[in-house]
Parts: sequence; structure tokens; C-alpha cells
Amino acid sequence: MARESSLDIFRGLTLAAMILVNTPGSWSHVYAPFLHAKWHGLTPTDVIFPFFLFIVGAAMFHSLRRIPHGQIPWAKIAKRTLLLFAIGFLLNIFPFNDPPANWRVMGVLQRIALCYGLGALLILSLSRRALWLVSLVILLGYWLIMLSAQDPWTLEGNLVRQVDIGLFGASHLYQGFGVPFDPEGLLSCLPATVSLLMGYLTSDKLARCYTSEAKLRTLVSWALLALIAGLFWHPLQPINKSLWTGSYVLVTSALAWLVLAGILYLHDVRKWHNGFTWAQIYGSNPLFIYVLSWLFAATLAELIYLPVNGQWQSAYQLGFMALSSVLPVKLASLAFALVIVWLFYLLSRHLHRRNIFIKL
Repeated sequence: MARESSLDIFRGLTLAAMILVNTPGSWSHVYAPFLHAKWHGLTPTDVIFPFFLFIVGAAMFHSLRRIPHGQIPWAKIAKRTLLLFAIGFLLNIFPFNDPPANWRVMGVLQRIALCYGLGALLILSLSRRALWLVSLVILLGYWLIMLSAQDPWTLEGNLVRQVDIGLFGASHLYQGFGVPFDPEGLLSCLPATVSLLMGYLTSDKLARCYTSEAKLRTLVSWALLALIAGLFWHPLQPINKSLWTGSYVLVTSALAWLVLAGILYLHDVRKWHNGFTWAQIYGSNPLFIYVLSWLFAATLAELIYLPVNGQWQSAYQLGFMALSSVLPVKLASLAFALVIVWLFYLLSRHLHRRNIFIKL
């Protein structure tokens, strides 16, 4: 069964976008679309992480389909889950200059790890129809559980925060919201797993469609249904990335299907192959490139300092300052991020040409 080229392209575009929004020259000078919504709502940046989970699920269709249904390779799933979680945790504490009392437990790769582990168990245990049903039950159940808090959709009062504080302690949560709160909280990994399952079910469906037209009809129809449902749900459960609400899952899944439909139309129907080659290359080592880009940016910002006019400044800051001396500050910040994206494209191309694919 051949891999779907449009999904490979989607993975590369998503990875490039993730690096772009993670490495601005200065967080004080960023164009609004490249920032997350402050709380409720949606920006282009808010769709990148669910797109990434969607792609993880889509890839799982190919990696798990050879395993007989009902036979769960517990050791393999546990190993990959633990390795992903450990790598994410180590990225959190790099370069290891904070005391253990302040180490953040959860994070992006940790969420991917937990969603992968739970998703793999569900995929290998349940039928296609049951996966759709379980996805619905998870979203409705999460909504009802969240309503048990006194202020379910506020930063301070939501249940995700309460669970994380109870399990990990306030000092081990993300501190960027002004109060301890982790946007990759443990409880919200449940609806995030649905984002992953949507990717798996998409791969499964596309593999059973024999024409591009049938694939397009499926993707667009799914997108319209999910978008309508998500927008109708929004007044009762706001679209919120940090809480990964059910309405957010539906709307971002709808957008993933629409973007995928657009790629499929351009690549398979219009035969615009050359314009997407770079994205296929970029997505060929997604985990390795993501981790390395994080380490690269953290090293420039935290470990490499140079003396300038009697003051020590980080290499990261100096790079931004060089660009901002010739460009407006927000454009310089974006240009800095684009340089990082380009550098890691060059690395991806180097690995791709040598058929080097690094996986867990």
C-alpha cells in the first residue's frame, strides 16, 4: 500500500511552520499571526500543533497496519512512548541550569508521546467504526469532566490546571501565563489524542479511495461537518488551544482536512509536483529535525555568548540585532526565523540525499 504523497507534503509544511513560530528573532517583536491566541480563539499558529498530531496519527496507519488486529506489542509501544517523553523532558530542562524544583514535566513531545501511546492501544484494539465512536465519547466526556470545575473555561479555575498542580506541583508547570498552568497538561492529552486519531482515520480512508476526486470529496465533506459542529459547540465550550477543547479539536481537524485537500488538488490533480518537493524532503526526518532545531536555538540563546562593546550578548540576540540593523524589528524577527527554517531544510536535504532517516 503506497504512502499518500499529500500527507508527506503536509508533514513537511507543518514541521517548517513549527520551527518558524518557535524561533523568532525576538519574542517582543512578532507579527500577530505568528503568536498563539492569548486564551480563547484561534490564530494560524494555534493550528500547527494539532496538525502535527494529525500527521503523527496519519503515519501510524502505515507503521501499525502490519500488526494483526488485537495483538498489541506492549513493549514496543511503551518503549517509544517513554523515549519520546524522556526526550521532551530533557529538552525542557536543557541546558540544565535550573534547579530540579523548577523542572517542567509536560511539553510538546511529552504530549505527542502520551497521545501516541494511548492512540496506538486504541487503534490496535478497536475497529474503524469504534475509533470514531471512542473519539466522540472522549470529546463529550472531556467536556462534561471540565464542567465539574467552578470556572471551567478560565485560566485560573480550569480542571486541567487543578489536575496538573495536584500531580506535579505548581513549580513543575509552565509559567508563561502569569500563573502556573501547562498548555500541554495531562488531562487535555485526552482530546489531543482525538486529533491524532483523526489523522489515522484520514490515512485509512484515503487508502480506500481509488481516485483523487473521491479523496477530495471525502476531505471537504468531513471538513465542513467538523467545522459546523465546532463552531456550534464554541459558545458552550470555547475554542481554546491551551485547554484543547472539543470545539478546538473539531475546528483544527476541519482545517487540516481542508489544507490536505488543497495539497492533494495541487499535487495530484493539477500535477504541481516541483512546488512541493522541498516539503516532502523537509518532512523526511521530522522528529530529529524538530529536536535538533530546539537544541540549536537553545544553544545560541543560552550557551554561546560573545563580548560586544563591553557586554556579553548571546549569539541568538546578536543574530537578531544584525538583521534588525537593516530591517524593521518585526520583519527582522521573522527573517531570523526563516533563516533557521532554511538551515534545517539544508540539513534535511543532506540527510534525504543520503537516504538517512532517523526514527525511534
